[in-house]
Amino acid sequence: MRRVTLSQFLVARQRDKVINADLRLLIETIARACKAISTRVNKGALADGHGGLDTSNVHGEVQKKLDVLSNEILLEANEWGGNLAALVSEEMENPQPIPTHYPRGEYLLLFDPLDGSSNIDVNISVGTIFSVLRCPKNADGSYCDANEQAFLQPGRHQVAAGFAVYGPTTVFVLTVGDGVFGFTLDRETFTFVQTHPEIRIPADTQEFAINCSNARRWEAPVKRYIDECLQGKDGPRGKDFNMRWVASMVADVFRVLSRGGIFMYPRDAKNKDGRLRLMYEANPMAFIIEQAGGEATDGRTRILDLEPHGLHQRCAVILGSKNEVDRVTSYHQ
Repeated sequence: MRRVTLSQFLVARQRDKVINADLRLLIETIARACKAISTRVNKGALADGHGGLDTSNVHGEVQKKLDVLSNEILLEANEWGGNLAALVSEEMENPQPIPTHYPRGEYLLLFDPLDGSSNIDVNISVGTIFSVLRCPKNADGSYCDANEQAFLQPGRHQVAAGFAVYGPTTVFVLTVGDGVFGFTLDRETFTFVQTHPEIRIPADTQEFAINCSNARRWEAPVKRYIDECLQGKDGPRGKDFNMRWVASMVADVFRVLSRGGIFMYPRDAKNKDGRLRLMYEANPMAFIIEQAGGEATDGRTRILDLEPHGLHQRCAVILGSKNEVDRVTSYHQ
């Protein structure tokens, strides 16, 4: 059976006018950077150790060495290609414009360089999440200055989104608005090969993912939903549920894409706006989930319709199998 590589897949999308050449090159560049991060993650403690740094990121969180290295790999890979106007990372306070000695393009790139990095030391899957927007234009047709305001677009304006999972295998998941496709890294040829064509999420599920240590702080609708799941066949749902929680969003979402389920990181008494970042985590994952037939809300509003007011804005996230997300949302209403 003929194997389709990521490059072949993207060229075909370009020929069908789903994407243009610049977006194809941008995605290929991101994928190459993910290969480099994957290699570094796989070396583990054999490289220079995993320990934390004495610095914090813009959120006051301790950075792992791999957080910083992954951020640098993505920045250096993407600043010179000529298809970006600017890029911004969860690890950076402000957007980084493209250096003046490089050509400037039409796209904006947002990324979480190493999602789930708290799991590095215990050899659990981590990953990279990215989102691509178009740079807004001025009235005369020229591109706007690529400042913070240019990035503050609702998620429905994304032209591409994806993530990589660095686990037993490295998987690159992508949408350009015409479905969701997965590619596995072939270690012998060092190429991404399509292994998950046209991913679809089942509408029903018997699996949920949530951090139950926060149960005492949950809002009533979330507590009601989880309580019903835990009652299993003896409760109103009439079926048993399994709970899964990796504490690495890329791994949890990839499981939902692979076999259905619902992933929840709701707002609570401690995190009143939610815990995950809208621009770097919620928006790209919501775009992917919807393209695979699922749904994604913050409990009240479709995530892709949320109007961002800051680069590092947080929000609640409930995504996955359509019927389960609809149920949780109805409880909030």
